[in-house]
Amino acid sequence: MAKFLEYQGKEWLRKAGMPVPKGKVASSPEEAKEVAEWIGGPVAVKGQVQAGGRGKAGIVKLVNTPEEAAAAAAEILSKTVKGLPVRQVLIEEKLDIKKEYYCSFVINNAREARSPMLMFSTEGGMDIESVPEELIFKLNIDPIFGFKTYDAIDFCVKAGIPDDELSKFASFLTKLAKIYKEYDCQTLEINPFVMTGNGDLVCADCKMEIDNSAVGRHPEFGIKIARDLPGEPTELDLIGWSIEETDARGTGFLMNMGYDEVSPGYIGYHPIGGGSAMMGLDALNQVGLKPANYADTSGNPVGSKIYRVAKCVLSQPNIDGYLLGGFMMANQEQWHHANALVKVLWEELPKKPGLPCVLLLCGNKEDESLEILRKGLADLMTPDGPGKRIEIYGKEYVTDTKFIGERLAALAKEYRAEKEAHGK
Repeated sequence: MAKFLEYQGKEWLRKAGMPVPKGKVASSPEEAKEVAEWIGGPVAVKGQVQAGGRGKAGIVKLVNTPEEAAAAAAEILSKTVKGLPVRQVLIEEKLDIKKEYYCSFVINNAREARSPMLMFSTEGGMDIESVPEELIFKLNIDPIFGFKTYDAIDFCVKAGIPDDELSKFASFLTKLAKIYKEYDCQTLEINPFVMTGNGDLVCADCKMEIDNSAVGRHPEFGIKIARDLPGEPTELDLIGWSIEETDARGTGFLMNMGYDEVSPGYIGYHPIGGGSAMMGLDALNQVGLKPANYADTSGNPVGSKIYRVAKCVLSQPNIDGYLLGGFMMANQEQWHHANALVKVLWEELPKKPGLPCVLLLCGNKEDESLEILRKGLADLMTPDGPGKRIEIYGKEYVTDTKFIGERLAALAKEYRAEKEAHGK
C-alpha cells in the first residue's frame, strides 16, 4: 500500500472537509518555531515517520512556547525510530480534549465479507490491540450501497453513543466513509479522533494508506512508487518501480532490502518467483549471507525486462556475489533469462572482475537455456577472465538450497580474499 505520513493524510482530510487541528509541517527547529508563532499558543510537536508507537518512542511532545517547540523539534529530528530517520515534524495546535475515540476503515478479506469494514471504539488513543474485544464495534459496509446515515446511527447506538450526540457522530463517520471510498484507501485510521471541550469532533491523528492498484487514478497525490516501502524510496526502489511501471509483460520486480554497502556478505539477489525467492533466502541464510535487494522476474517476462532487473541487481556497489535463484521448475521459457544474463554479465563483470555468480535455471526450455549460458559466457569464464567464478546449474539442484548456498559462500570468500590482496 502507498502510505501517507500523518501530515499528508490530514491535508487530504482537510481538503475533503474533515476537521483537523491547525498546523503545518517543519523540517528544522527554526521552521518549527515559525509555525508555533503562527499558531499562537501551546502546540504538539509530532515526528513524522512510517512507524507506530511514536509516543513511546519519544517523538511526540506537548510544549507551550515557540522556543520550546524549536527545542523539541531539534530533539525529535535527531532520532531514528525502527531504523527510520525522522526528517520532519508536524507542529499543530494543542487540543482541548474531552474524550478520545478510535475508528478505522479497512478491507475485510474474510470469505463471508470481502468488503470494507468499519471498526469503532469509545476507547481511543491507544493501540487497538490493547482495547478489550467487547469495546470494539465492527460493521461490514456494503460495497455497492455504501455507508448510509441510517447505518451510521444504528451503529453508533450499538456502540453506546448518547442520543443527543448520534447525529454528530453519524455525520462524522459517514463523511470518513465517503473519503475512504473516493480516495481508494486500503486503510483509513483515525486514532484518536477527539471530542473537544466545546463538543466538536476533530481528527487528532491520521493513518492513510492507498490501494496500490488505484494510485494511477490519483495523480494529485504525487505518489512516486505504488508499492509497500518501509521508508523513503531509495534510488534502487525508484529504478525498480520504473521497470514495472513501463513494461507490463510479466513481472520485473526490484526493491531495496536495507543494504549496507560497507558490510561484507551481501549478495545481489535475483530469484524467479515467490516460492523460489523463499528457497533462495534459505540458501543464503544457511551460510551467513544476506540479500542486498529483492527482485523477481516471473510470469514469463521478456528478455529486455529481465535484462533491466539483472542489470540493476549487478550494478549495486560492493556486493560479494550474484545469485540467480531459479528454485522451481518454471513453465516460462527460460531462454529469455539465459539471453538476458549473457548480455548483462558481459557488460557488468569486467567492472567487477571475479565476482561470484551462481546461476540456477531450470524448467521449460531448460536444456536450450543452459546451452545459451554456457556458450555465451564461455569466453568470460576462462581461468583468468572476469567471469572465472560463474557457476551454472540446472534441475538437479532445484531443491538443494544447501549446495547452492555453500557454493556461493565459498566463491564469495575467495572473492573477498582476492580483493583484500589487491587492496580493494
